[in-house]
Amino acid sequence: MVTSKKAGNGWFCLFVLPALIIFAIVVLVPFVIGIGYSFVSWDGLAVNKPQFAGLSNYAKLFHDARFGQSAWHTVLFTIMAVLAINILGLLLALMVTSTLKINSIARTMFFMPNLIGGLILGYIWRFILSDAFKAIGEKTGMTSVFFNWLLDPKAALFSLVVVITWQMAGYVMIIYITGIQAVPDEVMEAAVIDGATGWKRFFTIELPLIMPSVTICTFYSLSNCFKIYDINLSLTGGGPGISTEMFAMNIYNEIFSYNNYGYGQAKAIIFFLLVAIVSLSQVAMTKRKEVQL
Repeated sequence: MVTSKKAGNGWFCLFVLPALIIFAIVVLVPFVIGIGYSFVSWDGLAVNKPQFAGLSNYAKLFHDARFGQSAWHTVLFTIMAVLAINILGLLLALMVTSTLKINSIARTMFFMPNLIGGLILGYIWRFILSDAFKAIGEKTGMTSVFFNWLLDPKAALFSLVVVITWQMAGYVMIIYITGIQAVPDEVMEAAVIDGATGWKRFFTIELPLIMPSVTICTFYSLSNCFKIYDINLSLTGGGPGISTEMFAMNIYNEIFSYNNYGYGQAKAIIFFLLVAIVSLSQVAMTKRKEVQL
């Protein structure tokens, strides 16, 4: 019995230790080094040594209007995008789990945008929302709708919501489908016998039972929307002006464009704490709504 337990521990170490070592090298060590850089002033050049700056980088954040604007853009974008992604993903999941005859084709079509990289997706939609929309507006006279969205600050922010929703809705749809198919048929049949049909059955029976899927999808979409960079870069580039500059782009520019490594790292640490607090709070709140049969 003791020998069997020791053998089990040996196999456990054999499979888990390599993953833990890689995780420590790739994630933990750079993270700790990054925290250290947030307390220095450095331009990133090897000939210049970092100078200890204490908490001055963090204090400077409170007077950085551009960082505040990028924070507001990110929060506004994330709220709109998370709602759009999850509502559309859930509606698509309900549609493809119904008696629709083209269910398999529909699932493939809705999931395909997720296979395209964010940079390529951004450049495709950049053409649609600028040149194509402008041409349609000139041909049809509907210039109030079809104009160059990327030149208008509000429309440019909304265009980011449209593109990331188009990319991620198909992925969360798959998770919602799994949740819907896990609801026991007996429960749904009993609900129909009791007179619960249509949306009433969905909101009172089905939705509480798929709350684990809601928790996963909301966490996934929330964390990805906060961290958006590739679509932000290729679609709007943060413009017009800085009206669509998100957190990640602001941090990247601070470090690699302005060579403020220490200050940029301080921004990154604050960004990490914000994403962690919001994501963990969301998981705690939605898990309370989960129902066990």
